Amino acid sequence: MQDVTGRALVMMESATQGQHGIAMDLVQEAFISLHKSYADKATDEWYPLFYTILNNKLQDWRRKEARRAQPFSLFKKVSLDDDDVEQLDIVDEQALNPAEFLDQAVTVEEIQAAIAGLPVRQQQAFMLRAWEGFDTQTTAQIMNCTEGSVKTHYHRAIQALRNSLAHMNPYLGGSSE
Repeated sequence: MQDVTGRALVMMESATQGQHGIAMDLVQEAFISLHKSYADKATDEWYPLFYTILNNKLQDWRRKEARRAQPFSLFKKVSLDDDDVEQLDIVDEQALNPAEFLDQAVTVEEIQAAIAGLPVRQQQAFMLRAWEGFDTQTTAQIMNCTEGSVKTHYHRAIQALRNSLAHMNPYLGGSSE
C-alpha cells in the first residue's frame, strides 16, 4: 500500500484544488479507516476498498466545505497551507541537464493543471482507470456509480485532456520540447 500513498495524495491535491494539507488529511483518514475496519480482509481487496473510502472522505469534505461556505459567503476563505515557512531546495545530483529537467517539470505541471481543470468525477475516473489501472467495474464500485457513468466520465476526461494538451503532441503539430 506504500506505493499508493503518493498517487492518492496527488489525486486528492487535484480534487481539493491544490490544498496539500487537506489532501494529506484525507489520505491519512482513509488509511486509518481501512486499517480499523478492514484489517482482516485479504490484501488484494485493500486497493479498491482504500479508494472507496478515500472517495467517501472526499465527498464528506466537499459537503462540509459547501455548508461552511454558504452562511459566510461574504468572507474570504483562509488557506491553511499558506505558511511562511521557507522550503529548502535539494539538488538532485542525477539531473545532469538543468534545461531538460526544467522542461520536464513544466510538462508535468501542465499535465497536472489539465487534470485539475477537469470536473471532479472526470478526474476520479481518469486517475482510477489510467493511473491506478482499475477496471471499469472496480472503478464504478469505488466511485459509487454505474459502469456506464465511469465510461462516460473517462471518455470525456480523455477528450478534454487530449484537447488541452494537444500543443504538446508532436504528431498533431505541437512541439515535443
